[in-house]
Amino acid sequence: MLGIETSCDETGAGLVRDGVLLGEGLASSADEHARFGGVVPEVAARAHVSAVVPMVRAAVDAAGVSLSEVDAVAVTAGPGLSPALHVGVAAAKAYAAALDVPLYGVHHLAGHAAVDVLEHGPLPPRCVCLIVSGGHTSLLSLGDLAHDPVEHLGDTVDDAAGEAFDKVARLLGLPYPGGPSVSRAALDGDPAAVAFPRPMTGPRDAVFGFSFSGLKTAVARHVEAAQDAGRALPVADVAASFQMAVVDVLVRKALRACVERGADTLLMVGGVAANRVLRAEMERACADAGITLRVPAPRLCTDNGAMIAALGDLLVRGGVAPAGLATTAVPTVALSGAGVPVPPASGEAAEFPLPVTVAPGAGVPSGGAGAP
Repeated sequence: MLGIETSCDETGAGLVRDGVLLGEGLASSADEHARFGGVVPEVAARAHVSAVVPMVRAAVDAAGVSLSEVDAVAVTAGPGLSPALHVGVAAAKAYAAALDVPLYGVHHLAGHAAVDVLEHGPLPPRCVCLIVSGGHTSLLSLGDLAHDPVEHLGDTVDDAAGEAFDKVARLLGLPYPGGPSVSRAALDGDPAAVAFPRPMTGPRDAVFGFSFSGLKTAVARHVEAAQDAGRALPVADVAASFQMAVVDVLVRKALRACVERGADTLLMVGGVAANRVLRAEMERACADAGITLRVPAPRLCTDNGAMIAALGDLLVRGGVAPAGLATTAVPTVALSGAGVPVPPASGEAAEFPLPVTVAPGAGVPSGGAGAP
């Protein structure tokens, strides 16, 4: 299975056979976006055009196989940045047509969940999954990724955790991308120095919902107060306190979801899952609660082609029919299952065989139009 990922600023390709990662290639255009303080879709798309073929070649070479041995192709069809997604989908169609093999359009976030299979083997029949990334923060109940619908327990109502890290980094004068910058600055800080709020943890809030916009605003006010008073801003303390506020919320809600659902396994995935403090705190909390924590290696948490190949591999082994060359990019598709439904032609009724299931009181799944 050849997997291609181009939803944001990473161009990834991976080769997987029967749950084993054979080879991968990954390029990033993050440096090109740094001066803008965020990803510019057209810049990302041009970078993908230049990198997608070399990354596929890199994956094939690393695997020690030939391109002619590829049996199927999977590609991120959504969600993500529209210009970036279209590059990957076009490339995947070209490879599938040239090799005369099936093509699967898959959901980016389902790929994040599937990548853990490459390290820790098959997922249990049912588990709670925390997806925490630049554009998404969600608590999900997962079954068989290839066949079962995804149940949304709760989603973010505004800023995702990764987005909040980027915005706080800007407030503190730290470079983009914000997650690694804030994490590095926090190493020398006191996580208890500033009593930042823990959003969406009140008695009237959605139990499994998330919101990080207010936390970002609290950091902004703290920075402004220091500036107005002419005080030097303790960047390390602010960074550490903000980071701990985010981590505390994520750990608290994820553990509660496991307890209330009777799940003995928590899967944590997405770019923010590479954060060392989050990993350590979640590991400690899960150990205390007797819950098995599954987290991919940091390099597999961020966007990559291996995760898309892993998901495509699960679909093939599960006997799921491919979408074929009808596959198209759907930038704002909600997470309902592993595949991305092909939009109907004009006048046809839409078919969504894996509808979103929302837990009572959880609210509407965000889906997310932002960059994963």
